[in-house]
Amino acid sequence: GIVPNGGLFLTAGADVQRDRIEVEVVAWGRDRESWSVDYRVLLGDTAKADVWNKLSAMLEERFPHAGTGADMIIERMAVDSGYATQEVYAWSRTAPLGRVMPIKGVDKSRFPIQGPSDVEVKIGKRKRKRGAKLWTVCGPVFKAELYGNLRHETPETGDGDVGFPPGYCHFPQYDPEYFKQLTAEQAVTRAKKNGFAVIEWQKTRERNEALDCRVYARAAAEHDLIRLTERVARNKERKLEENSKEVAVKTISTPFSSSGKPDTVSRWAEPVLSDDPWL
Repeated sequence: GIVPNGGLFLTAGADVQRDRIEVEVVAWGRDRESWSVDYRVLLGDTAKADVWNKLSAMLEERFPHAGTGADMIIERMAVDSGYATQEVYAWSRTAPLGRVMPIKGVDKSRFPIQGPSDVEVKIGKRKRKRGAKLWTVCGPVFKAELYGNLRHETPETGDGDVGFPPGYCHFPQYDPEYFKQLTAEQAVTRAKKNGFAVIEWQKTRERNEALDCRVYARAAAEHDLIRLTERVARNKERKLEENSKEVAVKTISTPFSSSGKPDTVSRWAEPVLSDDPWL
């Protein structure tokens, strides 16, 4: 995956299943504008170490910045701990400090993100009461934000430099299944017995991993987006220029994640000829 010009930092969201870990890498810019840089399905039994080693390797990958050629890393990865909870906790202990957030989803909360709190980790036959940190993420908050952003119309290009609306989401040439998963839920208003109305998010189809991964990546970006003033943005741009070096930049229509490895599945579709690879 290649980070577009507007991308200032990267986060990732990982959804853990029995036989795979699905991961989306997202670049974030001014006004919460975002670009999906890559989406991968790491195949493997999550009760065993192999697939976690793949996730560790992905965490350490470098993603070239299109504007400067600088290599960028995933600054923070949020990993859902709802399945394979102890494996998630144990893996987070092996990651560089501050770059992995084990998370637990909740439907109601005073804040979009709360924590971290200490959780117990089982290491072999031993237990560590404060072995890992856990954050709680209010999924409905970020789902509502995402679906609002997906409704933004694409500005018509003209002679001037037309900017995108705040929160605009860019996507490369993913296969149709990705977008079906991304929009696999809907907000439904339900009346409670006390007469008050509540909003619930309900699935419209079974598979929704892409939506979960995007919510987790957004949660991982919350801290930096809140603090992304114009001064901070310019400082990040300056650091990218300072760290720039010559990089053999691949064309954006070539999936970085395919790589011919049978244990990794890509969400990229067949290349499509276009003047703009980002939708």
